[in-house]
Amino acid sequence: MQFQHIPSEIGAVEAEEVGVEHLLRDIHDTSISTVASNVNAKLLSLKSLVAHLKEMHEYLSNVCEGKLPINHVIVNQLQDIFNLLPNTSVEELVRAFAVKTNDMMLVIYLSTLIRSIIALHNLINNKQALKQAEQGPKKEDEEGEKKKEEEHKEGEDKKEEKKEEEKKAN
Repeated sequence: MQFQHIPSEIGAVEAEEVGVEHLLRDIHDTSISTVASNVNAKLLSLKSLVAHLKEMHEYLSNVCEGKLPINHVIVNQLQDIFNLLPNTSVEELVRAFAVKTNDMMLVIYLSTLIRSIIALHNLINNKQALKQAEQGPKKEDEEGEKKKEEEHKEGEDKKEEKKEEEKKAN
């Protein structure tokens, strides 16, 4: 079976196109966890940073070699970037980063530990439920047999009492 292509065109006003684009950006894949999406976003931003740094290096190399003229606006922006970088040799900053990293790692460790304990607890509960489900009919049968035996004994006791009463009456 062959499909025929029908020429078609969908038209929209620019405002509608912008609205659809915004809706498409907000659609998230629910199968990906928020942690995975956060890590993915950080990875993409780091790749973008590397690409921009390479571009800056290439520009400055071309200016040093005389292939490009100096653009003072770009040089001023580069100077601002380097001036705004934090001084990572300050001991307080290094300690603050270490504390923050340790706190985040502790939270991750505790949450993983809690998830493991909950999983083990669910496993134990499931195992107990299966044992009870397997033993349930057996216990009911045993309880039913015990009740029958007790009723049978009571019936025999009553018969013996009646016989004794008849003997006393005779």
